Amino acid sequence: MHPFSYERARDIDHAIRLAAAPGTRFIGGGTNLLDLYKSGIERPVLLVDVNHLPLADIVELPDGGLRIGALATNTAAAGHPLVRQRYPLLTAALLSGASTQLRNMATVGGNLLQRTRCYYFTDPTFTHCNKRTPGSGCAAMDGYNRIHAILGASDACIAVHPSDMAVALCALDATIRVQGPQGERSIGISDFHRLPGDTPHIDTTLAEGELILSVDLPPSPFGTRAHYLKLRDRASFAFALVSVAAALDLQDGTVRDVRIALGGVAHKPWRADDAEALLRGQPLSAQVLQQAAALAVAGARPYRHNGFKVALAQRAVVRALQLAGGKA
Repeated sequence: MHPFSYERARDIDHAIRLAAAPGTRFIGGGTNLLDLYKSGIERPVLLVDVNHLPLADIVELPDGGLRIGALATNTAAAGHPLVRQRYPLLTAALLSGASTQLRNMATVGGNLLQRTRCYYFTDPTFTHCNKRTPGSGCAAMDGYNRIHAILGASDACIAVHPSDMAVALCALDATIRVQGPQGERSIGISDFHRLPGDTPHIDTTLAEGELILSVDLPPSPFGTRAHYLKLRDRASFAFALVSVAAALDLQDGTVRDVRIALGGVAHKPWRADDAEALLRGQPLSAQVLQQAAALAVAGARPYRHNGFKVALAQRAVVRALQLAGGKA
């Protein structure tokens, strides 16, 4: 196996200084990084252990929002009373991901940084993978691409982002607070993950050496009128073929506001802005829901084995909105 050095960060500034060395990776729960290391896909020179930094708290913000520390485990975040009460959409998404054992180890920050589960990326015997080896090609294009993207892909990569949590965060308009050599900044969740373009090996907009500090959630008007629907091949420990995070603010049956985000269909959580715009000011009628669902996948580009995702995503959008609105 590839040798590496290990150092425990004493504080946030120390962690960021250590990350200046080429080939450095931060490690929290390690549930994704260690798998990729064992496969030879990740080859860190230095692992910086951030588990002892004060980044695990979940606290209420002055505006009524919530700050979830990057080192909070998925289990802790899902079960926190304020998350369950104010952001049940996030609780549902977190509990639908992985197994209990993994959720007990995986951190919120690490969840955001998960890499794709594309067969051709995670198996190094396939040499053509632009995400793993830039410029080598994309074996999934002409290979078995059943789980791959139908939206936002490029000729360089058709992989999908695997996180359930990130889809819910996208619907909740979360902000990612980070710190690096240039100081602290905040990144909107919609801008945090990248579409592949011609550089699919770059997953996020994090700058070199930046450390995730927290996920900040604004006050939510949606409350319990929200639903996370995950469609997968088996009910236990499987990634989404299609998922939908739907949240509604209704008044007398009319949509005042709405959020729709899809997972399993793109290289990042996919926000259905046009579908949301159509629904605002409308009743949740069957006709309007069908129109919104069609807009949610407008421009879809399916491949040989994943054309079923187009219709599946539309049905999932309708179903998730019906369940969120209490119409199912």
